[in-house]
Amino acid sequence: MKIRVAVIFGGSSVEHEVSVISALQAVASMDPEKYEITPVYLTKNNEMYVGYRVGDIDAYRDIPNLIRISDRVILINDQGKYYIEDYPKKIFRGFGKQEIDIVFPIVHGTNVEDGTLMGYLKTIGVPFVGCDVTAAAVGMDKYIMKMVFKDNGIPVLDCIRFNTSDYKEMNSLLDKVEEKLSYPVIIKPVNSGSSVGISVANNRDELIDSVDEAFTFANQILVERAIKDLQEINCSVLGDADEAEASLCEEPFHSKDILSYEDKYLSGGGKGAKGAGKSGGASKGMASVSRKIPAEIPDEMTERIRRLAVRAFMALNCNGVVRFDFMIDKSTNELYLNEINTIPGSLSFYLWEPTGLSYPKLLDRMIELGIKRQRDNERVTFSFETNILNQASLGGLKGSKNKVG
Repeated sequence: MKIRVAVIFGGSSVEHEVSVISALQAVASMDPEKYEITPVYLTKNNEMYVGYRVGDIDAYRDIPNLIRISDRVILINDQGKYYIEDYPKKIFRGFGKQEIDIVFPIVHGTNVEDGTLMGYLKTIGVPFVGCDVTAAAVGMDKYIMKMVFKDNGIPVLDCIRFNTSDYKEMNSLLDKVEEKLSYPVIIKPVNSGSSVGISVANNRDELIDSVDEAFTFANQILVERAIKDLQEINCSVLGDADEAEASLCEEPFHSKDILSYEDKYLSGGGKGAKGAGKSGGASKGMASVSRKIPAEIPDEMTERIRRLAVRAFMALNCNGVVRFDFMIDKSTNELYLNEINTIPGSLSFYLWEPTGLSYPKLLDRMIELGIKRQRDNERVTFSFETNILNQASLGGLKGSKNKVG
């Protein structure tokens, strides 16, 4: 019997389009002999749609038309079974009601990857693939993430965090940066991904521009020193709280001081293929980035990165596939963990294929881990039987309210 998988992608995020690419790559690589796959498009208003063209990358050239010809749906839990169902219900036409076994969220960025979607799925009770709510939320908040990693002995760069109240006092903000750090510095939105809103400032004027840009994408930003002689190394980890393993390491190349959104997703050129990832540069997502696999670094550094990646994975209690981005200061040979991507672009399949783990097999493993977590959770008691409501006096509660009033 096939496993019924709903692949959810899109959402209210600046990385909406990247999510579409990553998800349809995965859908095209899932084994149709094992899975009954339903692509579910989450609009920028967080409305879910299904339909015969939702899995076709070409349909996203005209999203309003795609929505017009598709059916809006919701997820429901009906006595322990999970369904995708028409919303609102239709008597004669529409999608109807379809049972699913597990949800595979392939979303990127704020409002979806940050634990929001996972919390919704967990509230419904439906099993899902990937990191749980806490790991997803901590992984998206770059400041809290640094604190957790630092507490676990994992090296990170010190930073300064600012919010919108600091932004109103720009001169004070600038003075604090220049007092605590030296140029160049990197400015980042606290909770965005795909390098959106991230820039390097070499002087006060550039810092003002960078702060302005970062605050357009978040209500909190980070400033940290920029490593001048920088080598970036990425490593993926696959597993769960019981067991995890690290992939090969890669060195991504970029055209600017930092790996930009354009480097990640617009550098491939060409037109996207209907198969979303089988051919065509623009449809390859993170797989199209210029990179060296394995990274040309000493074996000792490679193993140190792989060990730290697994430690960081365990520290956040991750699940499925994540990617860790590291920084090497070549002038000192110091290593720092930059950030985690809890749902990495293209699910980092390109870091696993050279190890002999094909993309379809990687997807199999992720789904297996999601099902395993659900079974583990079912053994945990989440309720406590009590007769407190039988003993409670509604009159007494009402009386207390009256006293307070």
